[in-house]
This record gives sequence, C-alpha cells and structure tokens, in this order.
Amino acid sequence: MAVWALGINHTTAPLDLRGRFAFALDQIAPTLHGLRQSLGTASRHPGVETAIISTCNRTEIYCAGEQPAVDHTLGWLAHSGGVSPALLRSHSYTLEDSLVARHAFRVASGLDSMVLGEAQILGQMKDAVRAAETAGALGTTLNQLFQRSFAVAKEVRTSTEIGAHSISMAAAAVRLASQLFEDLGKIRVLFVGAGEMIELCATHFAAKNPKQIAIANRTLERGEKLATRFGGEVMRLADLPERLHEFDAVISCTASSLPIIGLGAVERALKKRRHRPIFMVDLAVPRDIEPEVKALGDVYLYTVDDLATVVQTAQANRQAAVAQAEAIIDAGVQSFMHWMELRSPAAADGGVVPLIQQLNAQTDEWRALEIARAKKLLAKGEDMDAVLEALSRGLTQKMLHGTLAELRAGDAEMRAQTAQTVSRLFLRSQSKTPHNGL
Repeated sequence: MAVWALGINHTTAPLDLRGRFAFALDQIAPTLHGLRQSLGTASRHPGVETAIISTCNRTEIYCAGEQPAVDHTLGWLAHSGGVSPALLRSHSYTLEDSLVARHAFRVASGLDSMVLGEAQILGQMKDAVRAAETAGALGTTLNQLFQRSFAVAKEVRTSTEIGAHSISMAAAAVRLASQLFEDLGKIRVLFVGAGEMIELCATHFAAKNPKQIAIANRTLERGEKLATRFGGEVMRLADLPERLHEFDAVISCTASSLPIIGLGAVERALKKRRHRPIFMVDLAVPRDIEPEVKALGDVYLYTVDDLATVVQTAQANRQAAVAQAEAIIDAGVQSFMHWMELRSPAAADGGVVPLIQQLNAQTDEWRALEIARAKKLLAKGEDMDAVLEALSRGLTQKMLHGTLAELRAGDAEMRAQTAQTVSRLFLRSQSKTPHNGL
C-alpha cells in the first residue's frame, strides 16, 4: 500500500484561500465519497482509503491505495475549492510514505500548530477519523496511521512539557483586548457562536469579570447552555445587527460559509456608539466578519493569522521539549514503516506474513486440542488442579517439541547456532518483546 497526503495550513496559505477549503464535519462524508469515487475511477482501484482533517488553521487529505495519486488528489481538491491546480500547488505541501506518518504524528502532538503544543488539534483529528470511519472511507492502513498518531501524541504530552508554556488563541485574544481597554471589568463582551473555541474564549474573558457577557447563536439551546455557565444572556443571531453597538468586544467563530457581520452593520454600530472603539476577533475560517471592516478607524479587528505573533512567545523555553517530542515521533515513524513493510507484497513473498499466520494457526490448533482434552477429564470428575496441570504441560510439550528436537540434531556447529537462536527467542524478558502490530 502507498500512503500520501496533501494539505494547506497557516504557514503555507493565506486565510481567504484556506477558507475555500474549509469543510464542516457534516460535509466530510459526502466530500470523502466524491474523493474516493474520483480516485477509484482514476486508478481503477475503488478501495482507496481517505480522510480529511479541516480546522481553522489547516485542511489536509490523507490517502492510502495501491499506487500513490498525489497529482490527481491535488487536482480534485483544487476543483472543489474553485481554484487552479497551479495556485493550490503553490500554497500546499504533498507528502508520501514515512513523511506522511511524521507529519501526522507532529500534527497530533501539537508541533505543527500555530500555538505550539496546543491540545485542541488532537480532538479535531479524532473527530475527523470518526467521520471518515462513519463514511466507510477508513481502512486498515489509515486507521493504523491515525491510531499510532494518537498514541504518539499521548506519549509526547505525558513525557514532555511541550504544552507547558503555550499561549492559547483564547488567551491571546484576552491579551490583545487588555492592550486596548484599561479595565476589562468595565467592558461588554459578545460571543458569536457556541462551539469549542467560543467556549474557551468565554472562559478566559469571564475570568476578567467583564461588565456583561452575551452569546449570539443560530440555535438558542446551545447558546443558553453556554450563557448560563458564564452568567450571561443569549440572543438570536438574527438580532445581532441591531444590538452590535451595545458591545465593546466581539469574538466570533461559527461554521458559516459566508460572513455574518458585514461592513454596513459595523458602520451603523459605530455611529450609535459615537465612534467609541470596538475590539473584534474573527476566529472563523471562512471569515465571519467581512475583511473590509478592518479599514474602519474605530475598529480593531484581528483574525486567526493576526494572532500568530502573540501566540509564538516563549518559544525558546519550549525547545528542549520539542527535541524530546521529535525523538518520540522518530520512534513512532520507524515503528509504523516497519508495520507497513510487514504488510507489503515483498514481505509476503518472502514468507514473513504467511509464517506468522501459520504459527498462529498451529498454536490455535494445539490450544483447541488441549482444551478439549481438559473438558473431557473434568466431565469424568477429575480434580481441577490436576487437569490444569495436565493442560499446561501438554501445551508446553507441543510448543517445545520441535525446538528440543533441533537442539539434539545436526553437528556441533549447527547445534550451537540453534542454541543461540533458541536463547534469543525464548530466554529474554517479556517486557522487551516487540508488538508486531498484526
């Protein structure tokens, strides 16, 4: 199997281009279906595995199939976003084989994030994998890749201090607001949306005890739940234009495909405020707030990309943790590529996989025979301890019979080589026995 990936992220593509390739979770299944159909037609192999990770800072496609189809995948993604393949290629990255594993492990561990070491991406990756699995697009290879990426990420977070000095996007928003307003306890804050990012931002702002908190959301139920938690009020999204002037700070992050706060609405709000400044943060991709708003004199508008310089502070303090994390990732990549090699046709032709299967079948047969014999003895009323003793002795004799016979056969040199092999296979600590992943 070949593994390949392509993507765009906050370091390779501007915000508006990333917005063209943002997929909501409910769009993933039909999108994967279309991608698999396209790849299957092009390669004549309908069983291509696919997964899509789409967040504010990245959109990535992961694939596994008999032959890599990087160019076709890039062309398909460019078409879905309404841009030329040449434009997308100039802002994207493509990866194959071990580089795919390394990238996935780094993303899951927070090493490829705008906020180094942030943990939110891991949950987003797990959501993407569940969506691919539900859509029937995930097979053995990609499932193994992602499960290993989650395991590597867990080890990185438990074994290093990669996230110890992180400044989250939410904390960065509060820091920027503090630079504009002398006392955050005197401002009114409006949160647009009710997802995970808004919840994080509301948590950080609530810690500053603002004068008012309000949640505007398309569905009131989710908004009410969040508003109750922070002692705020809830409003309908449709009421936002008429009430925008009431708020000093607006933080927005919805899944809308079009801006929900337009230039005209902000201009009217400023007029009612007599041009008192408004602090606005647009964390959505695609944008929630029209970009022209930034040109208004009394508006301080920040996007996810604008926050980059804020969240990259304390970088030097994290370098030791990064080095430790990269070492863990290196080991994970080697393990995954070894697993891939064992499943390759060359390995199968060389007898590795069939031999493992034969060994498993043989031991299953021995086990079944001894269990059947033990059941007969128990049915006759034999003592249970004696039966268990006979079962374990029978299994041991069957498993060691061939080995002991080889140790007694052949010349002295052959017996010495056999003894070394037997010692290596049977006389070592179980804790050092590698898991072959099959």
